[in-house]
Amino acid sequence: MCGKWAQLERHHAYGGSNRKHSELYGYVVNLCHDCHNEPPDGVHHNAENMLKLHQAWQRIHEQTYSREHFMQVFGKSYL
Repeated sequence: MCGKWAQLERHHAYGGSNRKHSELYGYVVNLCHDCHNEPPDGVHHNAENMLKLHQAWQRIHEQTYSREHFMQVFGKSYL
């Protein structure tokens, strides 16, 4: 998100019960520690930044599959 390339951490776009789906579809991103897990802007602390990632990956998914498919797999639409 910030462009740093040092000390990257793997972030699954959709966590919890959808973590396995994130892995299956490749919806993971490498983020620096600050963007990943530090307040106030890290995605685990900032709902707006998390939503941006959710929406970006959903758009990518919908280039190949339908919105209905996304909702079937991930349980809801973020768009």
